[in-house]
This record gives sequence, C-alpha cells and structure tokens, in this order.
Amino acid sequence: MKKFILIIICSLMLCFSGCLKHDLGENTDINTKEHAENVFNVVFDKNQDWCTTTNSQLTIYVNSNDDNISKVQILTSNITDSVNTIKLLNEANVKNGDVINLTYDVPINHSNLFVAFINKDGNYFYRPFTLGDATVYYDKSNQTRGEIIGWKPSYPIPSITPVINGTIKTYANERNWLPGEVFYNFDYQTTNNGTYDNDFAITFRTVIFNYFPNGRKYDNLPQIKKSGYYNESVYPITTGNEPIVISPVYKNDGGYHEISEAELYYYYFKGNPSVEEIEALPKYKAIDLSKVYTNNENDKVEKKPSYVLAFFGDGKPEIGTVGSYKFDPGYKIGFVYKSNSTADNGKKQGEVYGDGRLNYNINNYGNFKSSKLGDTEPRMAWMSVNKKMFLCVESGTDKDFNDLILEVEGGIEPIIINPDDPEYNDYVFLFEDHNLGDYDMNDVVIKGNRINETTVKWTLMACGAHDDLYIHNINGNVINKYIEVHDLFGKPKGVFINTQINGTNTNYIIDVVKVNKNFSFLDASTQPYIIDTTEPATIKIATVGQDPHAIMIPYDFKWPLEQICIKYAYPQFNTWGANKITFTDWYKYPESDKIKN
Repeated sequence: MKKFILIIICSLMLCFSGCLKHDLGENTDINTKEHAENVFNVVFDKNQDWCTTTNSQLTIYVNSNDDNISKVQILTSNITDSVNTIKLLNEANVKNGDVINLTYDVPINHSNLFVAFINKDGNYFYRPFTLGDATVYYDKSNQTRGEIIGWKPSYPIPSITPVINGTIKTYANERNWLPGEVFYNFDYQTTNNGTYDNDFAITFRTVIFNYFPNGRKYDNLPQIKKSGYYNESVYPITTGNEPIVISPVYKNDGGYHEISEAELYYYYFKGNPSVEEIEALPKYKAIDLSKVYTNNENDKVEKKPSYVLAFFGDGKPEIGTVGSYKFDPGYKIGFVYKSNSTADNGKKQGEVYGDGRLNYNINNYGNFKSSKLGDTEPRMAWMSVNKKMFLCVESGTDKDFNDLILEVEGGIEPIIINPDDPEYNDYVFLFEDHNLGDYDMNDVVIKGNRINETTVKWTLMACGAHDDLYIHNINGNVINKYIEVHDLFGKPKGVFINTQINGTNTNYIIDVVKVNKNFSFLDASTQPYIIDTTEPATIKIATVGQDPHAIMIPYDFKWPLEQICIKYAYPQFNTWGANKITFTDWYKYPESDKIKN
C-alpha cells in the first residue's frame, strides 16, 4: 500500500515538473506566436529580437592634472519632445592617473553619449564619444575629440580705437519709463575668435537644453533662481587681465524678428548701487544683431564673429570720448537686450535686462506680459559648459530663456553653474503571464537602475495578474523567488495592482542588490524572469522568432492599463514589430488615456 501511494506521489511530482518545463522563453507552444500575431493583427519581422538596447564597454583615462577629478560618469541624452534629458548609465569614483573600464547599456536609438569628468567641487566637464569608441581621455596631451578642457584662449586687441559717436533714444525713453537712460553708440569691433567643432556643438546643445528645455511650455525660471545667478547676482566681475569678448552662438525666436532686428548693450559699475542708479548708468552698444542673424536662421549652434567690449571710464561720456578695450578690475558687467522689431504692431519692441529689478515696466507691457514673468523677474540667465560661460536671453513671451544665447569670455571672473546629478537611466521589464494572453504587458512590471559599478536598484511597480507569480534572478532581500508578487505588495491573490485608473494602487516595492562589474541588463543569465505557478509557465525576455511575451524598455515607461493591448497604448508598436529597424523609439509616444500615469 505504501509503495502504491509512493508511486502516485512520484507520478504527480513528475507531472508537475513537466508542466513547469513549459517555458515561454523557449516558445515550446507553437500556437503562442500565432495567437500573438492574431492579437496584434500583424506578421512579426522574422528577425525581430524585441531588443531596444545594446551594450558596450569604454576605457576612460583620467589625467586630471590640477582639476582634482574624483568621479567619472557615462551619460546619454534622451530626446523627447525637443528636451535633452541626460541619463546616467554607469559611474565610478576615480583619482588622477586612473585608467578605468566601464560597461554600459544604452538605448539603440540613443542621441548622444558623453563621459562626464567631475571634480571635487562638483564641476562637470563633458567629453562626447560615439558608440563603439574604445577609449576617452581627459587630459590635453591625449585629446582626440572635442575642445580641450581648460583651454584658455588669447584674445586679440582690435586695431581701431573705440570712440563714442552718438546716442540713441530707447523705447523706455519714449514710454517715459526711464527718462534719464542713455544708450551710446561707438564703432564696436569684432575679433576672429574661431568656431566650435562638432563635438562641442553637440555637447552645448545637450547640456544647455537639458538645463533650459526649449519651447513655450517650459518654465525655466526655477532653475535660474536655484542657481542664484540672477538680479543682484547676475553680474560677472572684471579681472582687468584680458578683453571681454562676446560671441552670439544660438538664435531661436520663432521668426518674430526679435533677434534679427535687435541689438545687445552693456553697462558696468562698482559697488552696490540702487536700482535707480543702475537705470541711470550709460549703456553701450555691444552687438548689432541684425548684422549677425537673418530672420529665418534658427536653431543652429554656431559661433558667430566675436565682439570686444570697450571701457569708457565712469560717468556719462561726451561724444568723442575715447575708450579702451581693457577694463579696470572689479567692475560688474550687466547686459541689455534691445528689440527693434515691429512684429505684432510693435508690441514686442523694448529693452529687457538680465537684472530683473529693471524689468518692471517691460514685463507688464504688451505681449511681453504673456510670459507671466513677475514684476522683477530676470530676462537673462547664466549657464556653463566645460568652463565656458553662456548668457541665455529670454527676448519674448515665454520662460524658456534660450531665444538668444551668447558666449561671454575673457576678462571676467567665471560663473560656473553645476548641474544637478543626472538621474539613473531606467530599464523597465514588462511581462505577459499567459501563453495566450491579451498583451497588455502589465502582468508584472519591474524597473532596474544601475546606480554604480556594482549596485542595481530594482523596483517592482505593478502586477496585472490573477495568477501566482514569482520573480527570479533578482535575488534581493525583499524581491526574490521565494515571495509571491501579490504578497510583496501586501495584497490578496487575484488583485490587479497599479494597472487600473480607479483600482488598487499602492507604493512600489524597492530592493538594492550587488552585481558584478560586468553586469548588463541585456545578459539573459542575470535578467529577471517570471515563474507562473498557476498556469504554470516560465516567462523570460523574448528573443528572435518569438512573440513579445516579455520585453525590456530602456527608459522610464508607462505601461498599458488593464486589458489594453500594447498596440493600442503605443500605436507605433505594431510598425516596429513588423519591421525591427523602424520606429525603434515607439515607447516614447503613448496614447495618454491608455497608459498608467
């Protein structure tokens, strides 16, 4: 009798074991792919591997000389809706003389890759590189790509002596806002100061527009206030060592003639004068922007001819006053942007200041007030890229502060804006638990972030399944193969979690685990996978020739709501499924009413 019972138990164990061998990762059920193609109503590309990410390794040489480099980071920019969001792929602490190898996973459709060298003061120095490059160097002697970090140019002095040759009436004068204000003209001079190579242009565009996103819907004033460089603190200080040189490098005014019919002026002072005293200071022409830009020239990063500022001493000069291209040390330099545009019946005409205390009237005038900048909000802001200083101008009716950008260099003390630490890049794993599923891809949703060479943070975000599911390969203290997914959330079996608008919503579950330095989210041996003990089945990330029962997304991702197929939540998914080389960034373009926000 005992022998008979033992035979029955062994038979049942073998049967259960045989069921668990059903592995969606191996696609043993031939009807699974046919079912998926019926659901998606498309024939999948026979070479479709469902992979949106690639992996590489980079050797980084750190010869930091006196810059005290203490950390290196591999970064990428995710361009979504014209915003360059910088994401961190891997990082390591270093010291001078180190040679370090870092592995990194990066989206296939990534825009740009950079190494950031960060010194002990938190200053960032960027080196662009290309996927497939083997090495990146910091120091000058081994420089192979981009401008030399820390390069200090020598500025030529113009041969023509600056002489005051006239004054102009401002729009503030005409409107009786600042009746004592005087703007002076002189024969301003240019200098051949070179241009940017392509690598620096890429770096500039990525860093600037990560800090100041470009577009009317973006309010970038909080970043300016956070930096502290505005109003009383907007003024760099002269050193007296070199000429002060200004170069227009970017224009994007939407075709309203704001820049192509404008001028840039400057003023200077010592001490801490009142607002009224600053208003009464003489303002001197720096650049006639109509001679630099045409109206249709937009959205280019290009260093234009450079202009040298002149010093005319204190007080209001007479016509014929001779100046110098060398400032005495200790003066504060301020800037005024003067728009002469007659667009919108002249409502855009006026002078705007970096010091917002002088903008009370213009911020409340005509179309300018539609920017909703406060009475004393600034119209200019500083940003720095690789020790270069850029003055970013808001010339019109929004708050993006990148209508006009100028590089300011030479005889002024540097203003360094240290960016916030970039966020770790997201890798989101989506699982469909049934052989013949609905492909809402939310039965289990897990996010991974590599937070340094040997550490990964895992976040369990959702469970849209009734079945008992277990997560393998994370092996954390919290998230591991021994605890069922619903139990991890503290919810009963059969409950949908974070997959419905008005359903059961709860906090995510987080775990941090140690990994090998060569860890990759693409490594099948270390990727998370799911065991469904109800069906039962093992669900691993899909590969070539399979249905998309589990996929990995290389950025933050909003998964479909319950029972909404991913093809409806992300309309470009099907096009990518049918042809793997098209719409590889399909995951950036959801239908907002069909995803979990």
